[in-house]
Amino acid sequence: MHARVTLFEIDTLRIGLDDALQLFKQRVLPRLHQQPGCVGVIALDTPEGKGMLISFWDTAEAASASVETGFYEEQVAEFTMFLRQPPGREHYEVIFQEINSAFEKAAGNAAAQS
Repeated sequence: MHARVTLFEIDTLRIGLDDALQLFKQRVLPRLHQQPGCVGVIALDTPEGKGMLISFWDTAEAASASVETGFYEEQVAEFTMFLRQPPGREHYEVIFQEINSAFEKAAGNAAAQS
């Protein structure tokens, strides 16, 4: 699995964080669901407007294709007027993950052993 990390900073004087999230959910997320190889997304933010969007992809090729086809830039364009500066972008290979049930089970086992 591969991840694309986009770092951004929202100008909270132009748009509130809740409104920015709703805009993402309404305009970007449905299009992201249609991208071949995209298997998930996580959005993180701070009260000051700094944020990180992590999208997960089956393969490096799928992650790269969404950039090469112009899809990524089209989605960034939805937020250009609300950003303090152009977003940063990096690609990573996911080498380990433990989310939800596997993590909860391990945490439960550790608590039971205490």
